[in-house]
Amino acid sequence: MEPQILVVDDDRDFLEIMKRRLKDLHFRQIHLEEDPFQAASLIETGKPVDLALLDMTMPNMTGLELLNIIKNFSPITECIIITAVDEARAAVTCLQKGAYDYLLKPVSKEDLALSIHRALEHKRLLDLRDIGKQQAVPRLKNKEAFKEIDTTSNRMMRVLREAELHADSDVPVLITGESGTGKELLARAIHQASPRRAHPFTAINMASLNGNLFDAEFFGHTKGAYTGAEKNRAGYLEYTDKGTLFMDEIGLLPLEVQGKLLRFMQDGRYLKLGTSADKHADVRFVAATNTDLEDRMKRRQFRKDLYYRIRGGWLHLPPLRERKKDIPLLIRAFLSAHYDLDKGNFITPEATEILINYDFPGNVRELKAIVQSATNLAQGKPISPRFLPESIHRQKRLKTMMISAGTTPLASLETVEKIHILHAYRQLGKNKSKTARILGIGLNTLRRKLIIYGEK
Repeated sequence: MEPQILVVDDDRDFLEIMKRRLKDLHFRQIHLEEDPFQAASLIETGKPVDLALLDMTMPNMTGLELLNIIKNFSPITECIIITAVDEARAAVTCLQKGAYDYLLKPVSKEDLALSIHRALEHKRLLDLRDIGKQQAVPRLKNKEAFKEIDTTSNRMMRVLREAELHADSDVPVLITGESGTGKELLARAIHQASPRRAHPFTAINMASLNGNLFDAEFFGHTKGAYTGAEKNRAGYLEYTDKGTLFMDEIGLLPLEVQGKLLRFMQDGRYLKLGTSADKHADVRFVAATNTDLEDRMKRRQFRKDLYYRIRGGWLHLPPLRERKKDIPLLIRAFLSAHYDLDKGNFITPEATEILINYDFPGNVRELKAIVQSATNLAQGKPISPRFLPESIHRQKRLKTMMISAGTTPLASLETVEKIHILHAYRQLGKNKSKTARILGIGLNTLRRKLIIYGEK
């Protein structure tokens, strides 16, 4: 379902500006209201609102008073306060009363887009948390679409459930996670769970598309459009019409062609090389990256407007080392491609234990390769430790030596950072604002990291 957005401001011109900006961000269910009392009445009568954008200073009723009414009658509605008054005390009060964010007029398009997307993302996560409270493991309605993803992890199941919710709409989805975590597999599952399942799913490695290649591959070309174009060729957009286009490694798309992708995502029209007439394609986008797009934006390597466009929904896949309980399940799934598992045990408990304790820097992809290699070496015998790669035994010996010496293996910088952030967050009573200030990081950065860590 599309988000229902309510905008309340006594300035009609500002309401029209907000309406245009929201439409530019592909929101369609927009309700504008000049009268805060009328807005309050809508909420009190049960009108579903996912996000409310509220002016702070209005005659007869302040934005803070309206915020209190909204949170009383519809606690699940996220609220963003927008004001011309730069007053720290007012901002703190609004946040304490339940506002998600506090923006100063004039609000830039980028700040507005970022705040809205994160507020809606926060609402989705809270909805999923409520599902998790009702049942230990969230249930998928379309299990068939997600059958290729093996997991018993509550954290992974919540990711899959959120993916299923996104599948019903055409909102672009960004999937993040380390290499080998299964981003393309998840993208295919979203496609299979969507109304577009009968149409093509096309996967593209965006890192390989430079300027000229991007135009030819994405938009297609006619015969003779350029040297070497010996025949007409449909581009990815034409081929994938009414289907899903999976853009892998979106973070490595060359900067010089990012604007071309953005223009198509904005209006759905493109120009095939060698023609002068616009063509239209109806394509749903799912993008994936293992790079930090926010960092690339700071380095001016990735366009902010493209980032806001592709990140309609955000799904983060945890690394395999954070879902150890899934390892035996995955081993069994990979072995089933070679053996009839009902006829015996094809891996020893010792080998399974070694694999469970391994960190898998290559994640699920690495586990699959290890099982396939060990299967070839075992030649029908049960996989024992001697059939596992030397790198796994080397890590096991290193850990044993360190424990014997009274030390522990050095953790990665990423792990140390995670431990430090979570320790501070919990010590400060899960107060995000205070934690961000103490750690010297931005509040949005802290929110993003807590979501990645699976911290509610």
